Amino acid sequence: MEKITWKGGTLLAPVPAVLVSCGTVEKPTALTIAWTGIISSDPPRLYISVRPERNSYEIIKNSGEFAVNMLPSSLVKSLDYCGIKSGKTEDKLAKRKLTAIPCEKISAPQIAQSRITLECKVFDVLPQGSHDMFLADILAVNIDGELLDERGRLKIEQAGLLTYAHGAYFALGKKIGSFGFSCKAKRTKDVHRKNPPKKSKKSNKK
Repeated sequence: MEKITWKGGTLLAPVPAVLVSCGTVEKPTALTIAWTGIISSDPPRLYISVRPERNSYEIIKNSGEFAVNMLPSSLVKSLDYCGIKSGKTEDKLAKRKLTAIPCEKISAPQIAQSRITLECKVFDVLPQGSHDMFLADILAVNIDGELLDERGRLKIEQAGLLTYAHGAYFALGKKIGSFGFSCKAKRTKDVHRKNPPKKSKKSNKK
């Protein structure tokens, strides 16, 4: 298969498409972020990259707090809207009927319509060129109760989450595997097929 080489660019896909909320419950705002990801599992940490000219940039930098909200694909228009419009000129959340509610560990609000929300506290800011990278500890995870089964396990496949790839939004499709499934031993449906029981010898005595 022939490969075509382009110059270096941001063509990493898919990536999360999330709504980052900041400010306070009384005066909330939010912006859409695609440049985000986990940077550590112990302690749990992530990053978001934000352009300094964005209205939320100074709010996050001054407060040191933000929440990463994972919206369902049914709210993709609201997600996109908050990435295009500026909080300097309008209340984007009110415009899209998104509700800001308190978080547990930070003063920044979370979005009530989010299926999963990560509460984050900034510990460093790294200039990277067009964007500054906010490195943050994940202090709490808020999950829509409808996504938990009777044992309290997360059914994330029912969250209806979305992703971003090459300028377009996509709804997550069907599950095709779980972490480590490629190395798990295959289960034999009928153990007797692999190890058939030995036939007992019939006695010739009458």
